[in-house]
Amino acid sequence: MQKAIFAAGCFWGVESAFMDIPGVKLAPCGYIGGTTENPTYQEVCHSDTGHAEAVEVEFDPAKVTFSQLTDAFWKMHDPTTMNRQGPDVGSQYRSAIFYLNEEQRLVAEASKARAQENFDRPIVTEITEAPTFWTAEEYHQMYFAKRGIAPACHI
Repeated sequence: MQKAIFAAGCFWGVESAFMDIPGVKLAPCGYIGGTTENPTYQEVCHSDTGHAEAVEVEFDPAKVTFSQLTDAFWKMHDPTTMNRQGPDVGSQYRSAIFYLNEEQRLVAEASKARAQENFDRPIVTEITEAPTFWTAEEYHQMYFAKRGIAPACHI
């Protein structure tokens, strides 16, 4: 198994979208890219911790590649909007790929260049080395599935 970390707006929808991909085992919601250790949802949403809502995708590379995951990432949100996805506004909703090694960085950069061909506006997604990923509170995990509702916050 391998891991990849993506931020594409509200983490509930991102988690749900990745969990629909064959080969993805887990996609827990969490926070990454900020300055506070072990942040809470309240801190991320109501103060300036600098974290993004993100998911840490655990996947079987024999069934789905990191490149295929990046292709899905570009389709599940609008990577041309800065710090916003739909009605959600703030830096915690930014678009980002947090790479875990040099190979992921190269694949992410190449996929961004390919994806740009599908958008009229520039992609603002950041591609940066992954700092610590902090798993979000339990009530955020599998949010839509636990409630039996259809995901409603992503493309």
